[in-house]
Amino acid sequence: TSSHIRVGTLNNPSSKIKEDNTAIARGILTAFLTQNNSSLKSLLSKLTREETAKSLAAGTKITKFLTSEMDNNAFEKKYNTLGLDIIKTHQMFCQEVLKLLPGQMAVVSNGR
Repeated sequence: TSSHIRVGTLNNPSSKIKEDNTAIARGILTAFLTQNNSSLKSLLSKLTREETAKSLAAGTKITKFLTSEMDNNAFEKKYNTLGLDIIKTHQMFCQEVLKLLPGQMAVVSNGR
């Protein structure tokens, strides 16, 4: 509920990183890079639903989940050019620095 909080994500996949199994992770990263706070919150709540994952796995384009108030052009351009290297870098950081096992989840907090 605070407007003075920052949220970020790091991806630590347990399977081989490929375009077809990283749609949600790439969508979340793209949303952070292209959307304002209210649009970001709305899109993140859509992308983290199980039915969204099933829909994307069935072939639905991620742009279906965007709304008219979102910057659709910026999202689509960034999503289509966002490579898998960023997710591989996240994975390396999680496993080498944070010492997480593949797929293991954690919360990292740095506050006062």
